[in-house]
Amino acid sequence: MTAVFDGMASALADTFGALVPYTPAGKATRPVQSILRRTPVRAIGPDGVDELVNSPTWRVRRDLVPELKRGDLVEDAQGTLRVLNVWPQGSPAADAHLICELEDTTE
Repeated sequence: MTAVFDGMASALADTFGALVPYTPAGKATRPVQSILRRTPVRAIGPDGVDELVNSPTWRVRRDLVPELKRGDLVEDAQGTLRVLNVWPQGSPAADAHLICELEDTTE
């Protein structure tokens, strides 16, 4: 059944995303094709309920960032953001997206 979903997240990130600089703890920064937004987005919360996330978010394929955890950094033209929470989005696909709730490090 997972084969039905494979490739969908990749297509979304390729179409709507950009290369976002990602810095995992203790490692070098690398560009990751993904979607970083500073506007509110809807996401499936940790309890499985649809939620509105008002903080900046980073939508990224989990297979591109297997080491992803709280405290890692991403960047956009407005500055550096720290990962606060990582929420799986329920897809069984190997390339499923994660939603990362972010905080601005300059505030």
